[in-house]
Order: sequence, then structure tokens, then C-alpha cells
Amino acid sequence: ENKGEGAFYGPKIDFNVKDSLGRSWQLGTVQLDFAMAERLEAVYIDQKGKKQHPVIIHRAILGSIERFIAVLLEHTAGALPVWLSPIQAQILPVSDKFLDYAREVEKKLKEAGLRVEINDRNETLGKKIRSGKKEKIPYLLVVGPKEEKAQTVSVESREKGDLGQMELDKFLGRVRPG
Repeated sequence: ENKGEGAFYGPKIDFNVKDSLGRSWQLGTVQLDFAMAERLEAVYIDQKGKKQHPVIIHRAILGSIERFIAVLLEHTAGALPVWLSPIQAQILPVSDKFLDYAREVEKKLKEAGLRVEINDRNETLGKKIRSGKKEKIPYLLVVGPKEEKAQTVSVESREKGDLGQMELDKFLGRVRPG
């Protein structure tokens, strides 16, 4: 029996994964249980009319959800895939003058099903970008005078860096392919 495992009731198959530090974690398991049915007084009648205790199959495909999420966060160093990120894009107005345009962009992206927020803190653009990168937000969308005039956003991808200026439809196609 390994540390952190449940009780032993019969043969089992464990699925172990290693985290980014090389530690092994048991996530999934499938186990045949020859003891629990008797303790639960679970029975069935066999072909000969005799009472039998069934074999119970326990399974935990991901193990505990908490352990799975911990290993996922450890493995990705907090940089979750876009589809799983709590905030998929953060809109960064270069100044308060562009908050109205930032809200327009936010509305369109939310209508398209994205999880977005506006960083409207009274900070420099550089600080906003550093903050978004530290929070591991997949996409940072800068809005300023040229973006407002062209009805675009300047996109900074966590994975690919500066993607330049693009229309919202093009950005949405990138985030939600298909």
C-alpha cells in the first residue's frame, strides 16, 4: 500500500503521474473489491438459485478532483490552457480615455463566450502588462488611440508573444478555433 491510498479490498490498477518536480502521484485507480459486498450484505441469486456476493468494481478515473487540479497546476506552473483559464483575456486600456472602447471590446468578447476583464487600475501600461503576465492570463489586449480608431486590439499572447494589431473577429477565431 502506498502513502495516500485508500484501503485494500482486492487487486487494482493505479494510474500514476509525475509532476514537474518528478514526484509521483496516484490519480486514477480501478479496483476489484471482494470484501465490501459481504459487509454491505449485497447479494444476487445465481443460476443455481444460491445467494452470492457480487464483486464490486471501484473506480476513480481522476482520483480526487483536488489532487488532479493540484497536479495540473503544478504541471502547468499555473499557466492553464486557454479553455480552462478563469480569465482568458484581459483588456488593457493605455489610459482612462480608452475605457469606453475597452468596455465595447469587453462586451463583444463576453457575448462571444469569452471570460474577460478590464484592467482599469491607474498604472502604466508596462505595469499592467507585467501584472497580466504574472497572473498567467493567456491573452492581453491593449487598447489605445490607434486600436480605437481602427476598431482593433493589440494582442500579446502568453505563448507566442506580440501578435500585433488585429480585428476582434480574427482574435476570436484564434481563441475559439472552429
